[in-house]
Amino acid sequence: MKITVLDDYQGVVSRLAAAGVLDGLPVHLEVKTERLADETRLIEVLRDTDCLVLIRERTTIGARVIDALPQLKLILQTGRLAGCIDLDACRRRGIEVRDGSGNPIAPTELTWTLILAASRRLLPYALQLERGRWQRSAEHLADERLGHVVHGRTLGIWSLGKIGSRVAAIGRAFGMAVLVHGRDQSRAAAEAAGYAFVADRREFLARVDVRSLHLRLTPETRHMIVTEDLAAMRPDALLVNTSRAELLAPGALLAALEAGRPGAAALDVFEGEPDGATAYLHHPAILCTPHLGFVELDTYEAYFREAFTHVRDFVVAWGHIRTGRDTHA
Repeated sequence: MKITVLDDYQGVVSRLAAAGVLDGLPVHLEVKTERLADETRLIEVLRDTDCLVLIRERTTIGARVIDALPQLKLILQTGRLAGCIDLDACRRRGIEVRDGSGNPIAPTELTWTLILAASRRLLPYALQLERGRWQRSAEHLADERLGHVVHGRTLGIWSLGKIGSRVAAIGRAFGMAVLVHGRDQSRAAAEAAGYAFVADRREFLARVDVRSLHLRLTPETRHMIVTEDLAAMRPDALLVNTSRAELLAPGALLAALEAGRPGAAALDVFEGEPDGATAYLHHPAILCTPHLGFVELDTYEAYFREAFTHVRDFVVAWGHIRTGRDTHA
């Protein structure tokens, strides 16, 4: 039975301890490190695949791909199911689809990495240091400006779920005032934690120094944040998005930054990754990272131990283990 893992950009999956879950199974693990953006090429590569393992939403598996893969029996989504798999097409074909569990720790830590790095202008300072300029964050003095601490400033959390709650708690520990915006669940969570809740979107945006997005992407939240919303933010405010790029309307952030509100952004997510990041990479007011929210060792080990356990159970259920053979890795 052939197992294919797509989009392992760092080429680490086969070296994870979690890969040991497959030991003793009559399977062949094939890991693809290159991005297969062309559907025809994708179908060609997956032609003889029995089990397909997806790393989050890096590749879309639509009806055309599913219908063209006669041997495909199982699709595994690391993390929670997203909209990158055509579930109706899978049902028609009798293909099983299983997902894993989420992990709020890694994206929380990355969110705060971005907040602190952007607030203290760490990347510009580091780049200028490499060029021989000490304690400088810009090539020309006229463009120079100081970073600042987060203590005493206001952190705005849009949606107080598992990740948002952790981000808020760290903000409180740093001495920030915490404001929360969102739906009824966020209001209840804010009241329980002792945070102020602001129901009006524009008022919320106008009051925060740092706004961090932690919304789920749904038909209702897709492209819900428009340029006019961003214009309500302060000229020195920071927008941080480690959630979903599609929460913002296309072009809204670049237009808002051009108009001076907010003053800066830190982004870990982009529409149409990886190509969609290009428009933001060299903007002087934006700190970009390549969707690293879940890309770290502990999360990968947890994701793939869960995924490969599903594979193991599936292989055993399909009768690919000879009678009496040890099935424990």
